[in-house]
Amino acid sequence: SSGINAEYGEIDEKQDQVVTPWDVQATDEKGVDYEKLIKQFGSQKITTELLDRFEKVTGQQPHHFLRRGIVFSHRDFDQLLTLKEQGKPFYLYTGRGPSASSLHLGHCVPFMFTKWLQEVFDVPLVIQMTDDEKALWKDLSLEDANKLAHENIKDIIAFGFNPEKTFIFCDLEYIPSCKEFYWNMNRIQKCINYNQAQKCFGFSGDSYIGKISFPAIQAAPSFSTSFPHIFGDKKVHCLIPCAIDQDPYFRITRDVAPRLKQNKPVLLHSTFLPALQGAQTKMSSSDSMSNVEMSDTPKKIKTKINKHAFSGGKGSIEEHRKLGGDTSVDVPYHYLRFFEPDDDRLAEIKRDYESGALLSGEIKKILIDHLQAYVKEFQERRANVTPELLDKFLSRHPMDI
Repeated sequence: SSGINAEYGEIDEKQDQVVTPWDVQATDEKGVDYEKLIKQFGSQKITTELLDRFEKVTGQQPHHFLRRGIVFSHRDFDQLLTLKEQGKPFYLYTGRGPSASSLHLGHCVPFMFTKWLQEVFDVPLVIQMTDDEKALWKDLSLEDANKLAHENIKDIIAFGFNPEKTFIFCDLEYIPSCKEFYWNMNRIQKCINYNQAQKCFGFSGDSYIGKISFPAIQAAPSFSTSFPHIFGDKKVHCLIPCAIDQDPYFRITRDVAPRLKQNKPVLLHSTFLPALQGAQTKMSSSDSMSNVEMSDTPKKIKTKINKHAFSGGKGSIEEHRKLGGDTSVDVPYHYLRFFEPDDDRLAEIKRDYESGALLSGEIKKILIDHLQAYVKEFQERRANVTPELLDKFLSRHPMDI
């Protein structure tokens, strides 16, 4: 099972997989068992029926993340579609913990999906930079964490969010200057006792008290009243696209929301982009050989994929031609599921690799070409982020809700 208790995410190291906001490990070479996580977390599986309803309500084909089960689980997304049908407002909320100066490919997943959701629904978006969290969990000063946040914001802007409908904020800057956000934090803190926080997040006696109170800071953007410059005092529903490891924060948020007369946030959960070395763990900023960074050169991308990407191919060309490759463990194929949007092309690659027609070096070459082009275009967009554009995203500007 998942190593997380269904009610509050209790961590049990004896289990065959552990999924927390700070650690993702699985013993199976195929990676995390997401079906188990759905049962363990008590979330809902995204069904064909739900995707059909999404298409009917929005008039848009579901994103390839939805079609392929990369975004696989939800909490109350059906109710959000009802709000859309009724013409009622809602907003998007996602975030980033700045622990390195550059984002890596794994960080792209929620931002790519959130940008698409903003385009489909045409709604406001708030992006929280948890520089305070990284100063608590990592060997970083407040000043350094805040500096990394500002570098990461340039990366985030490069995804192409609508500046008129997007507000990006750093906790260390926004919270001291926004009474409403701080008051919501305190209201949430008063609703969660230490036992609940300890069960949910695995805190221990040597955890800093700042860590124990931090979940309320990540919960507060779920309530629209934390952003008076956008929503005034209106209680507007919130949709949070995030990786499944962030769910414990929002399970607790959904638990306390009714007591605070707030709306429960709606969630869409994504799977993890695996580390280059294999699907047992997710891509990480702390190990540069496990990731492809958005600042990497084409040469570095090629080297990392060729040298470190775990292959599902066979030991010899003859054996591979005869038996084919195993896409369930092949990292290049897993990455193409995320970054090749054409379903027919992906199916062709899968068929050829599993039949042995496509060799391991060849599927790596397909991925390298994809990622070199994707990262190059990203770097060009980032280079065009001006100080004026940065200020626009960070400014407290009113939005049409």
